[in-house]
Amino acid sequence: MALVRIPNTLRSLTGGVGELTVDGADLAAVLVSLEARHPGFEERLMTDDGRLHGFVNVFIDDTECRRLEGLAASVGADTVVSIVPAVAGG
Repeated sequence: MALVRIPNTLRSLTGGVGELTVDGADLAAVLVSLEARHPGFEERLMTDDGRLHGFVNVFIDDTECRRLEGLAASVGADTVVSIVPAVAGG
């Protein structure tokens, strides 16, 4: 099980909870489990063709998942998955 950190902007989907423990051997499975428990994450995080939106960064421990194996990146029992929406502005 991985610890998933939920940003403030998505906590409405979790009833205000900022951290959840979720099952999954890889990032894709963690996100599927997260969606099953709290519907709405998939549409906020994923494109129609099953990729992460470009404005969403997901870190596995301290490394952005795109620098690893993307959605196929392994997730272990002590892994921290952090969802971080990109911030824009000036």
